[in-house]
Amino acid sequence: MTIMTPINRENPVCSEFIIGIEPPADRKEKAFWFIFRGREILLKLNKNPGAIPKLGDFGELGLSGIREQYLGMLEGTHCYSVELAENTQPPEGMEFADLRQAYSGMSEKSFALVNKAVQIMEWDRTNQYCSRCGTKTAQKPSERGKECPDCGELFYPRISPAVIVLIRKGHEILLARSPNFPTGRYGLIAGFVEPGESAEAAVIRETREEVGIKVKNINYFGTQAWPFPNSLMIGFTAEYDSGEIQPDGFEIEDAQWFSVENLPDLPGKISIARKLIDHFLKEEGLEV
Repeated sequence: MTIMTPINRENPVCSEFIIGIEPPADRKEKAFWFIFRGREILLKLNKNPGAIPKLGDFGELGLSGIREQYLGMLEGTHCYSVELAENTQPPEGMEFADLRQAYSGMSEKSFALVNKAVQIMEWDRTNQYCSRCGTKTAQKPSERGKECPDCGELFYPRISPAVIVLIRKGHEILLARSPNFPTGRYGLIAGFVEPGESAEAAVIRETREEVGIKVKNINYFGTQAWPFPNSLMIGFTAEYDSGEIQPDGFEIEDAQWFSVENLPDLPGKISIARKLIDHFLKEEGLEV
């Protein structure tokens, strides 16, 4: 009997997911458990590695959870997320994997569900008390929200809009390196949208602040939810207008124009950054 559902590319999680708020009162069948120690997820280590536990009850793993959240149903199977203490050790045959490393081995559909699970877990953890009056919050029935019973303040999962842009100059694209990237890796210009700012204005501002150039012909590409920490990445393409590349030295330590013949190490396939880059490569006539 299968007891794990894989989250690797070879065996992707299926995409039919129905959001749920109230957990079933009399569940008897097994459920998927997305278990987190901070920003690390608990995965199978040996047989069928990179998989989410499917259990009748979370307690079968011999772990103690701080809080658990009901997520909904994946093709008829209930799903939960669980928050663990930071000093929790993994059960035998399992490991905690850092999300920033684990996502590169997931299918896009699998990542979307893990993305949802960790963000709901974080939202629950950081909204136990009202930030306005300090009273303990209560779960709102039938919707993903918390309410203060004293002052009535509402708290919904936070989503932070951010822009990411592929800038083209003829047959070259601008790739930039953050000090936080793995050695040799380059990506795209990105940043959070400021209050009162349009996404297009954020593209112009972030590009100017991070690399000192001006862009034009900004066009929408697509979006991707991104759990670092709770972003909705809004992707754009743009064309170089003017200016010389001048990395700010903080967010960006190096930036250069690259052609298809001299590309550096790139972000993982699942990211919208890579989708933008692959779109450019296809326009240049390359198979990706």
